Amino acid sequence: MKRLSVALFLMALGLAACVTPGRPPASTVLPAAARQSPERYLVVTVRNDATSGGQRAAGTARGYDSVSPYAATSSARALAEVIATDYGLQQAASWPIALLGVHCIVYQVSAADDPAVLMQRMTRDRRVESVQPLATFATQSAAYNDPYAGLQKSLAQMGVAQAQQWSRGDAVRLAVIDTGIDSRHPDLRGRIAEERNFVDADASAFHADRHGTAVAGVIAAVANNHIGIAGIAPGVQLLAYKACWKDASDNRPAVCNTFTLAQALAAAIDARANIVNLSLAGPADALLERIVEHGLRRGIIFIGAVPPSGANSGFPGDVHGVLTVSAPGHHEGAPAALTAPGNNVLTLVPGAHYDFASGSSFAAAQVSAVAALLVARDRKLDGAAVLRLLTRTAQDVATPDGSYALVNACAAVVALQKQGSCVAEPVPEPSDEPDRLQRAARTVE
Repeated sequence: MKRLSVALFLMALGLAACVTPGRPPASTVLPAAARQSPERYLVVTVRNDATSGGQRAAGTARGYDSVSPYAATSSARALAEVIATDYGLQQAASWPIALLGVHCIVYQVSAADDPAVLMQRMTRDRRVESVQPLATFATQSAAYNDPYAGLQKSLAQMGVAQAQQWSRGDAVRLAVIDTGIDSRHPDLRGRIAEERNFVDADASAFHADRHGTAVAGVIAAVANNHIGIAGIAPGVQLLAYKACWKDASDNRPAVCNTFTLAQALAAAIDARANIVNLSLAGPADALLERIVEHGLRRGIIFIGAVPPSGANSGFPGDVHGVLTVSAPGHHEGAPAALTAPGNNVLTLVPGAHYDFASGSSFAAAQVSAVAALLVARDRKLDGAAVLRLLTRTAQDVATPDGSYALVNACAAVVALQKQGSCVAEPVPEPSDEPDRLQRAARTVE
């Protein structure tokens, strides 16, 4: 009996050591209808000043194993029910945002009512702290072309190998708010510090998600393990927060919404992330802006992708203090704050595969990783300081279509530590890796 008890205890320890995405409480998960028809939903906040401190975003005080409801005050919950009755709404999901002191409710609008008209009425209701549409956001990747034209060309373009002489991003906490991530990929083992799912409870889909896996690979793929590729900041601790999902009825790579992103952003702040990567873009969003501004005041660095239109008038680009990144040739109009490689970036695909990816999603991921190299050298750096460093040390690149200043990791690290030089090292010739990649070719979305 004693041997059996010991065996069971060791088995429990082994299971506890596995990294699996947490199962969110049911009341915080939007129904599928809200993800499919967000235009029929409104996001409302009411004051919730008495919520208990120390609670994780989208979790109870005990974590996901607790059966108790979210820690919203009884008065906030009662007010949410009264508002639903007064406006003929149906509560779809709710969650107290402790860092803003509010209780957030997503309401479904009845088919007989116009959401825009209801929103106008509710803005005049003194009981309502804020009201807005359930906005939709999209990840910023593009289709691939000429796969295997080169291996990790972007690392040489940005002087990453030289920068890694002094920094690998060790112990920097970097939150990837995206789709899920294949943490079982051999090039991500040991890199994921935490997984959380704010979309659903589907662990299999979490690990099969492509876009988040590709973004994580650019940032943190394990270096010098004799397989695959090397990430720009292989020493970081990744926080994998799923707020986006692949919509089979949509031609966009992946979509997210106000509610899922709000939960993930608050979780990143609660987890004391140093950097938050947002390889996505969408309309302006007042609730998300408030949460990001809270994080900026804490010194967190937020990095976002610029959509192909080049417009920074939506989230996250319109939030003052967010570093915006574009890829050469992937936007029109006003330039982003920074430019990084975003064409044919070799990265990871679920199932131990690799492929080339293009889009500002991956340009943003590269800048997030370079920022981690800098923060590992100086923990006091904030977004403004990182932007100054990367802008001042960017390298001019001339092309037939014009010129642009490309982020240079080595030059930025050398400027920060005021010593060293960036002498390019010869890149070793790959052996049979391109052939192996071609056999495992996939399209990252």
